[in-house]
Amino acid sequence: MALSPFNQRRLHRFKAHKRGWWSLWIFLTLFGLSLGAELIANDKPLALRYDGEWYVPVFKRYPETAFGGEFPLEANYKSAYIRELIEAKNGEMYWPPIRFSYDSINYDLKVPAPAPPSAQNWLGTDDQGRDVMARVIYGFRISVLFALALALFSSLIGVVVGALQGYYGGWVDLLGQRFLEIWSGLPVLFLLIILSSFVQPNFWWLLGILLLFSWMSLVDVVRAEFLRGRNLEYVRAARALGMGDTAIMYRHILPNAMISTLTFMPFILTTAIGSLTTLDFLGFGLPAGSPSLGDLVAQGKSNLQAPWLGISAFIVLALMLSLLVFIGEAVRDAFDPRK
Repeated sequence: MALSPFNQRRLHRFKAHKRGWWSLWIFLTLFGLSLGAELIANDKPLALRYDGEWYVPVFKRYPETAFGGEFPLEANYKSAYIRELIEAKNGEMYWPPIRFSYDSINYDLKVPAPAPPSAQNWLGTDDQGRDVMARVIYGFRISVLFALALALFSSLIGVVVGALQGYYGGWVDLLGQRFLEIWSGLPVLFLLIILSSFVQPNFWWLLGILLLFSWMSLVDVVRAEFLRGRNLEYVRAARALGMGDTAIMYRHILPNAMISTLTFMPFILTTAIGSLTTLDFLGFGLPAGSPSLGDLVAQGKSNLQAPWLGISAFIVLALMLSLLVFIGEAVRDAFDPRK
């Protein structure tokens, strides 16, 4: 589908913003790699050949008995016992680059955990002997997916609320603004901590809690667009021809409001990532043991003698947030009506 000349100019302005353009490709590359985290960092082989047959442990669980073992439990492919059974049948295992998952413990450490970076653990281990590189990859993925989900749902709610306030005005706008003033004045962090302490937090529970407050960031921008757009000539003409309010809002005013929404989207992503990291750092985020960048920050704080923990967390968070901010700047310049 060909782009309109107007959108082509926007795309050209976005590409002209070199920092944002390259940040977009770097971010997409890193995110794409993290989506295949199981193929990069895993304590199971990607594939193995045993007795002339092929197995894919990374996608399917196999018991020891499938390789001549004694117990119907999932095979531990790192154990010498399983390796001997597979090699006895001229088998071979093909491992990912990092032979640890986010929850794998390295029991062969030669120094007490947290262990420094080595050929086996590229970024060292945390204080539980888990590979930091694997946790960074999985943590990057869950942080971005969480931020994308939160930004999507927040944008939907914020656009709907802002559109209703701006289009109808009057008492709808007045009551909506008073509610926003009260709701935005609540101590968000303390409420999040209190709500998170009631139940065992998980991905969806945290998403719902943060969604209670994150939708407000777009309301004012969308409201202003609808306040301006409802009095334009083509909107008044459509209303005079009998077009319904919903159709007018969706067809004629919403496209202009979506420009502001797209401009704010990367900054909503950074806020979501920061909120999740903060809750994980304080211990009110994802369940214990989950791959979390906030947990890595907390480990760095608790283990100052292991600087690789804090440095790894800082570099990953700084890189992720910087890329999103640069992308946001490029999007803002591309959709700037003054240009």
